[in-house]
Amino acid sequence: MQKNLIDVDSSINSGQVFLWKKYDELWYGINGQNILKIDKFGEINSKIKNDNDFLRKTDNIKKILDSISKDKTIREAIKKYPGLRILRQDPFQCMISFIVSSNSNIQKIKLNLENISEKFGEKTCFEKKNFHLFPKPKKLANATVKEIRECGVGYRAEFIKECAQMINSKEIDFDSLRKTSYEQAKNEIMKISGIGNKVADCILLFSLEKLEAFPLDRWMIRILEKYYSNEFKLETKTITEKQYQIIHEKILNHFGGYAGYAQQFLFKMERENYQKRWL
Repeated sequence: MQKNLIDVDSSINSGQVFLWKKYDELWYGINGQNILKIDKFGEINSKIKNDNDFLRKTDNIKKILDSISKDKTIREAIKKYPGLRILRQDPFQCMISFIVSSNSNIQKIKLNLENISEKFGEKTCFEKKNFHLFPKPKKLANATVKEIRECGVGYRAEFIKECAQMINSKEIDFDSLRKTSYEQAKNEIMKISGIGNKVADCILLFSLEKLEAFPLDRWMIRILEKYYSNEFKLETKTITEKQYQIIHEKILNHFGGYAGYAQQFLFKMERENYQKRWL
């Protein structure tokens, strides 16, 4: 596969998105208030004609891949999945998705988000198929914690409501976050309960244009210990706030400003090595 081609299957099945289903050779997914249909060539048709470059086709992928190809491990990951891309998601849906993702697995995250969409999202039809859009912030802000908890999200229900209230009131403004620095944007969204370092970095990377974000979870720590024990050595068994910042700085020094792309390639490769289930 040529480097400029997008591998839609690999990109959707890489832990970035959850509200997607495949029908024959076509992927259908919810992206906020839009329904997207993507074929195997990366051509998008959508209910609202503004997919906002969901597949990031405008990224200079050759420059990005050349930039992050700093060692044999990442080069091997790129060679295995040359068409893997970071997806440009609706930020509110992305934010709720990764709050829900905490201490969970992909199948449960998917189920929880489907429940949330069916309970609070607008029902719509696209190409003779029925979908529920992701709820607007106001809808979740006005819901009770009990109603949200009924979607199977457990203790995260309070975080979801608080998040929706802060977005709905514009206390957190996505347009401003896109324009500000990585550090400022991260500090801002971590004011929301339930958003720690890892969840914040997922939101920043997948929806707020911060390509230097490098989410660190147990999978990524395992990868770093396996392939980069000298470069990114952990000083403690658990990732403290300080350790997270130290490791991220070392990662940035190694991979550069597109470190988030490196994270996605490494994460995809190792999950596939362990034959972990996706969507």
